[in-house]
Parts: sequence; structure tokens; C-alpha cells
Amino acid sequence: MRARGGAAAAPRPEHLAAHARLVKSADADAFVVSTVMRAYLRASLPLQALLVLRGLLPRAPRLLANSFSLSLALQACAASASGIAATRPLGASLHAHAVRSGFAAADLFVRTALVEMYAKSGRAELARAAFDEAPRRDVFLCNVMLAAYVARGEVAEARKVFDGMRDRDLVSWNTMIHGYATRGDVGMAREIFDATSDRDAFSWSSMISAYAKGRRSKEALELWREMRAAHIAPDCITMVSVLSACSDMGALAIGAEVHRFVESNRVEVDMKLGTALVDMYAKCGDIESSLKVFRAMPAMDVLTWSSMIIGLANHGLGHDALSLFSEMLSEGLQPNEITFIGVLIACTHVGLVSDGKKYFSSMTDVHGVVPRVEHYGCMVDLLGRAGHVEEAMQLIRSMPFEPDAIIWRALLGACRIHKNVEIAEEAMAKLKVLDPLADGHYVLLSNIYAQANSWEGVAEMRKTIKRENIQRVPGRSSIEWENTVHEFVSGDRSHPRIEEIYKMLAKMIDRLMQAGYRPMTSLVLQDIDEQAKKRALAEHSEKLAIAFGLLATPPGSTLRITKNLRACEDCHSAIKLISLVYGRKLIVRDRNRFHHFSEGQCSCKDYW
Repeated sequence: MRARGGAAAAPRPEHLAAHARLVKSADADAFVVSTVMRAYLRASLPLQALLVLRGLLPRAPRLLANSFSLSLALQACAASASGIAATRPLGASLHAHAVRSGFAAADLFVRTALVEMYAKSGRAELARAAFDEAPRRDVFLCNVMLAAYVARGEVAEARKVFDGMRDRDLVSWNTMIHGYATRGDVGMAREIFDATSDRDAFSWSSMISAYAKGRRSKEALELWREMRAAHIAPDCITMVSVLSACSDMGALAIGAEVHRFVESNRVEVDMKLGTALVDMYAKCGDIESSLKVFRAMPAMDVLTWSSMIIGLANHGLGHDALSLFSEMLSEGLQPNEITFIGVLIACTHVGLVSDGKKYFSSMTDVHGVVPRVEHYGCMVDLLGRAGHVEEAMQLIRSMPFEPDAIIWRALLGACRIHKNVEIAEEAMAKLKVLDPLADGHYVLLSNIYAQANSWEGVAEMRKTIKRENIQRVPGRSSIEWENTVHEFVSGDRSHPRIEEIYKMLAKMIDRLMQAGYRPMTSLVLQDIDEQAKKRALAEHSEKLAIAFGLLATPPGSTLRITKNLRACEDCHSAIKLISLVYGRKLIVRDRNRFHHFSEGQCSCKDYW
């Protein structure tokens, strides 16, 4: 319950025992009880307050003789109610005393404390009954009821209370923003946020967090800019949410800006904030800064170590990732499921088949971690990429649970690398049942048919896509420039500099053609002519983002691109040539991994 009025400083703990003795004395009165109750509550010692309260009930008419002492006693019950079932009888006795004494009906302090006590003990129906019985309600009482409903996830009931309030304060608005945000209703959270005239750090943090958790990262970063422009100092929770959005969008400059704020304001980097920084730098393509933050952290938990291991693995630094895993074990930390995903990805991206098998076995044999479908997916990927497609199939058949679409897609990807049409068709048969509308499966199988010169198979895939009305997930690529994330969709024409971008794109394709690039039109499954296929490939989202990067950035600077899907073979081939022809380093994050392009080569060694 939020106090009405100023708060006195908490007393020193060593004085509390003396206060308790005062309550037991024959001269104790309501003033003494109030002093002791307030002392315990200020010191965050509600359990000790309850021990004192137990002895007060026989003398309640005298010792809880005013509303202040009674409301403090109820607050002590509320503060302990979530973890101590024994507070319920005590709370009921206090409620009965409040009714007998008349305070329950006449005093808002007591009424608010009653509602809070029942709400925190999980008895929403009694909290609501106490709320409804109040002869009048102020903003504090309503806020307690709002918080009770939001804590139970009953946001619709909270909204009824909110709409019925004559007066609202910032706590009222923030509670509703937080309630909608926690439920994932970002639209309603934003509606309440926009209607709030006086926002504090909590208001902004709740809204930014809602956007970040809902993968609406662009809006989260836009709101972050507004928050900074409003000169609202962010807290750690806000910064963790912003860093998460930066990770999703590949917004390195904005993430680095948050890091500079942390350093310049001497914000304590706890494990949550430190891990968010490690993750942000790794996912934005700056693995060196990620490792630097990691090494500077004073304390790390298994999530921090796992984030760093996964970051190294996704950048193709598998040996470094495995070395870090060994270091983690030497520190005495127990790896978890997430850690082993990073370890197995590390083995996959550098082709360490025997090591991958060893680590997979050690999960249960050594560390007591039961493999989940994601771990089996990593193993299928590892075996398949290394050419052991039959062994990967055997592993799938031996799984202790039914393989899902992740497993079969990993196998299908392996068949693309090693041109195994027979197993690819078996995997596709499973995917048609498990995930029939995912267009990526059909594209992959079509690529496999094209590699095998099975044009009948390619034609069949085109017919299937048309017949089943399978919609392609649009490719989206983003590039950050001047602290703004510029996003492109395949064939996009919405960017304000789109005419310049398409002119640069045409020049870029022309230079690539002169360097030996030939569009892989067999990858295009639409039933269109050859020229239209070439145009469709040229307008892939990552090519548009790169054209903008070449246009907007100085010669020689690194371009960082983030894509939502796996990069196709045509774009991968083209970007290798772009790095050579333009003398640029390009760091591309697709759905599978990071690709570091330089001087016509890719760090993945065409193995993605």
C-alpha cells in the first residue's frame, strides 16, 4: 500500500528488539504498537511484526485502538501473506476487530489495508468484497484493487475499476500500462501510455519492454529515442529491454549508445544488464566488444556464459566457444540446456563431428541435462552438414520423442548441401504434415531438385505452391545508419531515398556481372520469365540494404546487415563478390548464423 504522506526513515535493526519489549509491557498503548509496527515494516521485517501481533489480539481493543495502529497491523499481514499461510487466521481476526471497532467502515486507511492483505494472500474475491463494501473510495484504495487484478492477470477486471475511478494518479496509469504489457496486449498498453499526461521512468520502461518482448523492436527503439528526448533517466530494466530490441534489429550504434550511458553515469552493471550487453554486441556483429564486456564483468552466471558461448559459435568461432565452455566448467559452473545448444552449434559451424557426439553424450552422462528437441536438431544439423546424412536419419529414428519440424528442416538443409534427393523427399513428406504452409521447405526442396537437374521436381514444387496457395514469408533486411535502423523488404519502394537506392542497385549488379556474377534464376519458383526472375533476385532485401549502405557510408567502412530469413545461395554468392569489388567488409546475420564477408570469401566457407 502506498502511504499517504511523508515517510520516516527506517530505524536501526538493533533497536527493534527493544521496541518489541515495549509492546509486551503493561504500559503499552496504541502509540507504542504503532511505533513498533512501523519500525518493523520500515526495516522490511514483517515476520517479526507478526510474532508481536500474535500476542496483541487479546488486548486488541486497547492496543489497536486507532486506525493507524490497526492499518499497520494489517500491512504486516499483507507483507507476509504471500509466503506464510498462517497469516490468514491472524488477518481474519484483525478484520473482525476492524468491523467491531467500526474502523472497517469509517476509515480508508484500514479499508485499503484490508483489501491489500486479501489481495496479497491470493484471495481476490475477499479483496473485491472488502473493496465493494467501502462507503467511499479514494485513489489509493482503487490502486490497490487495480494492482491485485493485474497481479492475477485479470486485466479486464482491472480496467473496469480503472474506468470507474473519479481520480487517477500516475500509479493508476502505470498499473494499467504494466497490466496490458504483461498480457502482451501492446496496442492497449500504448493507448493507455499515450493517454498518460505525466509519465515517469516506469511508464516508459513498461511500454518499451512490451514492444521488445513482442518483437516490435523498431517501435521499442523509437520510444527509447522519445524517452531520451524527454530527459527521463532510464533504469536498468529499461536498458535491458532496449538492448534486447537492439539485438533483434542489429542496431549496434544504439546499443553502444546505451553502453556509453551506463559507463558515463556509472550505472552498476549487474548480471542481467551485463548479459544483455554481451548478447547485444554479439547479435549486432561486434563479437570483440561482446567478449570485452564479458571479460570485464565482476560476476557471471550460467546465462552470461551461455550467451557468450552462443555468440562465439554463431560467428563461426567454434574453437573459441568450446574453449570458453571448458573455462566455464573449470570455474565450477553447471551448464544447462541453453549452454549445450551453444556448444553443439559451435561444433556444427566448424564441422567437429566427433567432438559434437562427445558433448551430446556428456549432457546426460556427466551433467544430468536431458536433451530436448533443439539439441537433437543441432546433432542432425552437425551430422548432415558433415555428409553423414544416413547417420542423421538413424538418430532421428532413435529419438525418444516424435521429431518436429525443426528436426526435419535440419535434415532437409543437409540434403541441400550434399544433394541427397531421396532423403530430402522423405523429410519433405514429414514437413508437409507438420508445417504445411512454411514456404521455406518448398524452396529448399526445389533447390535440391535444381542441383540434381530434376526440372520436373522444380516444376512440381511450383505447382504445389500455387495449388496450396502457400504465401512466402517476405524477406526483411535492416541496416543501421546515423542511429536509425533502415529496414527493407524484397521489392520494397517505401524508403525516402528509394530512387537513389535503385540506381545504386543497378550499378552494383552491373559491376558484379562484370566480375563474373550470374543470377541463380533456378531459385525463383514463381512462374515468370527469365528477366523477371533476374529482377526478383536483384531486389532481395539484403541487396537493397547493401545498396543503401554503399550509397550512405564512406568507402571502406564495414556494412552490417540483419536478415530475418536464411540468406539464399544467390545473395550469398553476390555478397562475396561485393566484398571483393567494393573492398568492403560485410557482416550479415541471417536466421542460421553470422557471415563475415571479406575479399571475396565468407567465414562460413559456403557451409550454412
